[in-house]
Amino acid sequence: MAIGSAAAGLAISAGAVALAGPWDAGQRTAERDQAADSERERADAERVAGTVPAAAPVLPPLDGGAGRPLSAAAVERTLAPLLEDPALGGHATGAVVDVATGEALYAVDARSGRAPASTTKSVTAITALDALGPEHRLTTEVVWDAENERVVLVGGGDTTLTAGNLEGLAARTAEALAAQDVRAARVAYDISRYPREQHHPIGAGNTNIATITPLQLNAGRTDGSTHGPAPRTADPAAEAARAFAGLLAEAGVDVQGRSPGRHTAPEDAEPLAVHRSAPLSSLVERMLTHSDNDLAEAIARATAIAGGEAADFRGVDRALTARLEKLGLPLGNVRIADASGLDRDGRLTAALLTRVLALAADPERPELRSALTGLPVAGFTGTLTGRYDGSGGAGAGLVRAKTGTLTGVNTLAGTAATPDGRVLAFAFLASDTTSADGAQDALDTAAAALATCACR
Repeated sequence: MAIGSAAAGLAISAGAVALAGPWDAGQRTAERDQAADSERERADAERVAGTVPAAAPVLPPLDGGAGRPLSAAAVERTLAPLLEDPALGGHATGAVVDVATGEALYAVDARSGRAPASTTKSVTAITALDALGPEHRLTTEVVWDAENERVVLVGGGDTTLTAGNLEGLAARTAEALAAQDVRAARVAYDISRYPREQHHPIGAGNTNIATITPLQLNAGRTDGSTHGPAPRTADPAAEAARAFAGLLAEAGVDVQGRSPGRHTAPEDAEPLAVHRSAPLSSLVERMLTHSDNDLAEAIARATAIAGGEAADFRGVDRALTARLEKLGLPLGNVRIADASGLDRDGRLTAALLTRVLALAADPERPELRSALTGLPVAGFTGTLTGRYDGSGGAGAGLVRAKTGTLTGVNTLAGTAATPDGRVLAFAFLASDTTSADGAQDALDTAAAALATCACR
């Protein structure tokens, strides 16, 4: 694929997504951060901004209605044979919606529930943004339990907490203690924000997700990675507390006792230090780009708490379902089993997913836009980096979509920018697939066909 044409695709895609509002000249936060990692990724980010001569200029923000509306009959003629590909298990469901008009352009069993895999994260994103707002932050606190002469590290559900963040917390805690002439203290940790620590139903020790607890250091990863499957510590909360105690000692506090114990901080405990995560809009982008299961479950639990529900799987089900109903989205045959999509018992419909994406594109709902800007860019970022180099290559830079993959389940839901600037929301869900690679290629080809279809 020629660099110039790929860059032009990205430029068109950037303009199309801008219908949800201006966002860093077409470059979302997650892409900007990732671009700092290498020269190649910096070049990709520059292409999005339209600064590379080989790329076509970034189009001005669209109103979502450029060009003539597409013909539903033509869309069906284009997609129907592609979604009948045997690699998709013989019975894929799908839906396509014109986000500017809300018109359904294609539907095949669109209201039939299917295992959604990680496309569930789009539902997690939209419900969290609606419930909490894009500026919401997950907070990790340190408080002083004076009666027990104990420093308590209180988990707030931030799975993105890093060693550097923890070191800063320890330094600020030491300063606050010194100001009160406290030189020695015991250390404890508080994980009462969640009613219980939970293993995901896929089982303990799975490399795709850590034990679900409100206190984690880098999602319990033990290999230094920041996304993707990784070995995890058996007890993320205790491990984070031990690391904090060590850093507190290095900061000059005489830490008493052995390993930190688990205690609930008194309600009147004095605040010593606080760390706040990136805004929810950035967390949503990270979750979608890298399909971050730990972050998905954390964001959903924050949503559950905001809705007055318990921060566990049942509470997540009730809170997300209630929020979807409030948004007026179709809930027939939908079951929220988890927030990450790892649970095979979850069920979503193509109709729901396309409506979620169309809502995120609504210029009247700018607080939801990171549910779009976080979607991986075909052939360039996140879980779509290594895709769209075959028959679906024409969609590179024009398709932004959340992937979903479990054994025998392959899904794709996102947006496609057509040649004349129409923006389409699509969702394809396939079960009983026998080849992950074959199914992914078939889904990529279908999405690319939308992005290149005149469909008149």
